[in-house]
Amino acid sequence: MARRPASERAGIPLNVFFMTTPKKPLTILLASPRGFCAGVDRAIQIVERAIERYGRPVYVRHEIVHNRFVVENLEAKGAIFVDELDEVPDDRPVVFSAHGVPKSVPAEAGRRNLLYVDATCPLVSKVHRESERHAASGRTVILIGHAGHPEVIGTMGQLPPGVVLLVEDVEQAEQIEVADPLNLAYATQTTLSVDDTTEIVAALRRRFPAIQGPKLEDICYATTNRQAAVKAIAGRCDALVVIGAPNSSNSMRLVEVAANYGCARSRLVQRAADMDWDWLGDAGRLGITAGASAPELLVDELIEACRARYEVTVEEVRTTEESVVFKLPRALVA
Repeated sequence: MARRPASERAGIPLNVFFMTTPKKPLTILLASPRGFCAGVDRAIQIVERAIERYGRPVYVRHEIVHNRFVVENLEAKGAIFVDELDEVPDDRPVVFSAHGVPKSVPAEAGRRNLLYVDATCPLVSKVHRESERHAASGRTVILIGHAGHPEVIGTMGQLPPGVVLLVEDVEQAEQIEVADPLNLAYATQTTLSVDDTTEIVAALRRRFPAIQGPKLEDICYATTNRQAAVKAIAGRCDALVVIGAPNSSNSMRLVEVAANYGCARSRLVQRAADMDWDWLGDAGRLGITAGASAPELLVDELIEACRARYEVTVEEVRTTEESVVFKLPRALVA
């Protein structure tokens, strides 16, 4: 006669030894819109099309967008990212990043007869054109933005030194001095906090009533929409994660917006592998969004990592629909 397992002889069901602790419930509030904007999508397509058309390698001046995952994917396809044009061979094409470049960069490329493709976001190019028009009318331009950001460097580099003055916050807006307060205009970086920029513009208008602004808001639609989506969920979250890169201005602004609108426990992660699960603690509601240069794949990856640890319910909170698409340069579609 076969000997029964000791657990059965003791009257203990065998499956007791294989019972697992139930997962804690976690509701994910998924902000929408999130992730890629039209300018980022266009820039990535430009690099991919350039590789298809001209072969490997295609050089890219600076990160095409501020996301390491995107950059590494393009490197695998044949892109080589460089800091300056002197790293680009004379016989290979080069793409300029979505953030825009000073006028000196295409001028140098032209001097060397380099084949170049400009992936500057059309909304950044709009700021460039506005600044040039103001300067042509004799106005000094005050640019609201972050010192050292590639977009700011590119915008200031559209005009001679001294024509564009940089203001980063309300304090600087209160202190800046201009030669002619009656001939003044302002422009903004496209990825700023909507609320902070409103305060800075208000300070400038109070000090300089004649200052002229853009006909349409410079802060891009995607920045505005992603911040609005975070505002809609922040007060309902115990914690909130923004998927994005630390050098991504729009992603960092989303972390700040979440904290300002009711979710003090908010942070940036580049992807699921970087998530600090101890930080999440006993949170029952987790907000998730992604900066404009973060692909949806990284959002899916984080949700799956949550499912491995929690009993997850996903609630998508959509504040608006987006349908913006930017055309590719003619050289890549002809």
